[in-house]
Parts: sequence; structure tokens; C-alpha cells
Amino acid sequence: MSEQQVGFIGLGNMGGRMARCLVDAGWPVLGFDTRAESIEAAGAAPAASVAEVVDACDTVLLSLPESKIVEAVVLGEDGILAHAREGQVLVDLSTSAPASTIRLHSLLQEKGMTLIDAGISGGAAAAEKGALTLMTGGDPAALEQVRPVLDAFAEHIFHCGQVGAGHTAKLLNNFLNAISLSATAEVMVAGRKAGLDLEVLLEVLNNSSGVNFATLNRFPKIIHGDYLKGGLTNSLMMKDVLAYVDLAASLGVASPNSSAPLASFGLAQQLGYSDEISNTVVDAIGDISGGVRLYDGAADTAAYRAGREQA
Repeated sequence: MSEQQVGFIGLGNMGGRMARCLVDAGWPVLGFDTRAESIEAAGAAPAASVAEVVDACDTVLLSLPESKIVEAVVLGEDGILAHAREGQVLVDLSTSAPASTIRLHSLLQEKGMTLIDAGISGGAAAAEKGALTLMTGGDPAALEQVRPVLDAFAEHIFHCGQVGAGHTAKLLNNFLNAISLSATAEVMVAGRKAGLDLEVLLEVLNNSSGVNFATLNRFPKIIHGDYLKGGLTNSLMMKDVLAYVDLAASLGVASPNSSAPLASFGLAQQLGYSDEISNTVVDAIGDISGGVRLYDGAADTAAYRAGREQA
């Protein structure tokens, strides 16, 4: 830990948890978010603007929903670029388009600020425990400079290559996550309708070739009604899959497997699950499969929807 103040812009679902890890580790954190309550919940000192954070801190972390918002914060009037100075490091923990990341790096470099892109994996639970995995790109020396900061919330830090490599690896990982989650959701609905014991089915899958992150870590909870709230929403998962498709197209890579998660998370959005955790894709598939829920005692589809609409 150092007395050096760390700036943090974007203290939402993931950023707030990472900032809290920094605070708990003894780092002074100056935070900015459009919601003042998010800054308070993270335990950070409040900044009135992005400019105030950049002016006060040599290390600035970003955790924002997508590239368009990152670009607005970096390039906007009185934004990061306008206040960047020699020797600063900006770490973008967002899920951003690699092409956008490379462009921003070039612009910031002209002001002497170095950009490190750092895709994250592990979700809200790992963020709370300080056990995230980071996929980083950029100058190795700059990464070592900020590593003590990142160590407060990351258990594994991988350097994947030049600027943009971290965000590329993140999109690749998230695409596989989307496939395994949506495919496992379909299989579990089918297992329920077939009358299988879902705990036994999961044991079979986890000891067979169908094993994946969703079978190991998500569905043992979901079949008992715990959807692990606080993680990536269906709309954000859809955004990440679309970003992967754009990346694959730019690389000239065929993507015949993208249709399934696009259909699954698109279905979830159309059925009203956009802002709920992506694990609820299983309920969207269940809705159009006869109102299936994986756990005993679940409300039927009509009652479930009515309850959500009243909430």
C-alpha cells in the first residue's frame, strides 16, 4: 500500500466492488460516478468531476459499461484527455472494443499518459473477494507500475501483449462464457422437462465432457433458486457478444457459433429480462418451453412475470 491517491471513475456493479477492495487494502481512493450513493458505498472520497480525478491522481482506473461511454469520458469536454499529463497511467477495466482502445491510447500518449487495457473476469463475487482475473495489454513497465494497485482486487494478472490485447482476450473469454451459459440453460430446461433429477444431471455433466463454468459454478445455485444476483445482465451479455462478432468480422474470422448466444440473450431481452443477471436466460428459455422453472416451489410463468412487473 502507498499513500499515493488512486482515481476511480465508474463505481457501479463491478467498479464499486473493486474500489471497495482498494479502500479496504488501505489505498486512498478518489472516486467519481454520476450516482453519489455509489461513491459512498465504495468508501471512496467523492470527486465533483472527471477532471478533478485526473488532476489529483497519477493512476486512474475506469470501469464503464462500453466503449461509447469510455470515449465520452476520455474525449469529452473537460474529460481525461483534456487533463492528461506526463507520467500518468490510465487503466481501462471496461469491456471495450479493442480498436477504440488503441485509438484512445494513441491520443493519450501524445499527452504523456499511458493506457493499460485490463479486461476482467470473475464477476461480482470475485470482485468482492479481490480475486478477479485481469487480461491486460500495453507497456509492461507501466503495468508493473500499477500492479500494486491492481493486486488489491485481482488474484491473477496476465499480460497479453500490446494495447488492445487485454480487451481482445476479454471479448474472446466473454463469448465462450455466453455460449456455455446459454447452452447449459437450454440443457437444464430440457433435463427438467424430461423429469431428471437436476442435481444428479449436474454431477453427470461435471464428471463428463459437457463440464463448463456454468455447470460448475452457476447452475448448482440456480436449481435452488439462487440466481447469483449482481453479475452481468442480459443486455450487457448481448452487448459483449455483439462486440465479439464485430471483432471476429474485423479479423476475417468466421463466426458460425455466434447465432446461439445472440438468439438466447436476444430472447431474454425481448421477454423483459434485460436488466436482470444473465443467469435468468434459463427462465427466458423456460418461458417459451412451457413455463419451466428449474427449482421446486417456483411460481408459474404468468405469476412470475406479474410479480416482476409489480416490483
